[in-house]
Amino acid sequence: MVNVAIQPPGPAPALSRLAVARWLALLVPASLLGGALGSQYLGGLYPCEMCYWQRWPHGAAIILAALAFFADTSSRSRTLTLLAAAAIAVSGAIGVYHALVELGILEGLTTCTTTGSGSLADILSTPLIRCDQVQFAFLGISMAGWNAIISLGSAIVISWLVWSSRR
Repeated sequence: MVNVAIQPPGPAPALSRLAVARWLALLVPASLLGGALGSQYLGGLYPCEMCYWQRWPHGAAIILAALAFFADTSSRSRTLTLLAAAAIAVSGAIGVYHALVELGILEGLTTCTTTGSGSLADILSTPLIRCDQVQFAFLGISMAGWNAIISLGSAIVISWLVWSSRR
């Protein structure tokens, strides 16, 4: 007769700091971009030009973070994750600038107007959206301000996780 000891399963292994950083680098910009698109298409909030500027770096961060999951070495994964964090920080920096324009502290670089339209009828029916006017605020902070806070905070955390994973 063979004695077999049955042991209950132990706790699941914790994710490494690099893995957490990769997940954050993917999920934070995906959530922020999803929120922006949801507020536009489901909430009826039309973006101004600077709102669009904030979206592009999030798209780049999503692609870079996704590539980090498939990197063949941890060095490449770290590099791609740090690049994603940099893209998230760029969106946050644009958000800071946009929030300062909304507060009247800075003047916008462009004449923010309507979203892209094709015909004259489309242009005339599209609402005029100014970059210096807040369309929606939560707890007294505009969407650009929240993007700045979340993006810059996340970029710092992601970078710290990547750099601390090298030890």
